[in-house]
Amino acid sequence: MARVGFIGTGEIASLMVQGLAGQGHEIVVSDRNPQVAARLKATVPGLRVAPNAEVVEGADIVILCLLARVADEALTGLPFRAGQSVISVMVDVGLAKLQKLCAPVTDIAITIPLPPIAVGGCPLPVYPASRALEQLFGAKNRVFTVRDEVALNAHFGATALCSPFLEQVLTTAAWLTEFTADADQSQAYVRDVLRGYLPEDGEKGHLGAALQSLSTEGGLNATLRAAMTVANTELRAGLDGFRGRLGLEGKTE
Repeated sequence: MARVGFIGTGEIASLMVQGLAGQGHEIVVSDRNPQVAARLKATVPGLRVAPNAEVVEGADIVILCLLARVADEALTGLPFRAGQSVISVMVDVGLAKLQKLCAPVTDIAITIPLPPIAVGGCPLPVYPASRALEQLFGAKNRVFTVRDEVALNAHFGATALCSPFLEQVLTTAAWLTEFTADADQSQAYVRDVLRGYLPEDGEKGHLGAALQSLSTEGGLNATLRAAMTVANTELRAGLDGFRGRLGLEGKTE
């Protein structure tokens, strides 16, 4: 079991703590957000709350859950030490900067946890490889190492699909509700239909095969997809709009 310290106590930190609870780890969270820290202490047996310096001092693995704009202020001067592992979930804070802020730590990795991390089943792309991440979350989540930091940053961009996808789901459910007068059942129906067509294994072309099964010429699925061709073009343009922010400029492979 590990001594795990969290710097930052926002939503993602809370979800990660929930994912670790009950596994025998010693968990300490920072007091940057007193309300969230108090709630976690009240709901996670054995969890402690401490100032940032004490969190780092007592941890084998430090998980950074800060906003990029406060990273310099919050991390500068903390007692990081050789032999520790650092896992960052911060958007817009690259590996080179983390190496400076967390020196003399050399075992530093960046990953992208999403809400399912609280219960398991969350895909965790990571760069570089992290035994600490595997140790903490590998039993319940798929951890996979990507080839470089650019590839990792592109995964940050891909997560942005969640919002427009859910908006389309809600739009469809609202349309259905016009005929059913039951918003809850309409949302549940659309959710379950989509779940039924998503393959358990998204690798080896399985997603493409699922789409092909819905491509009968003249069918409702094929007809609606053709009507939404422009939306796919706009989706690609929106994703490409992240190139500058995520350091993807010039990357075409």
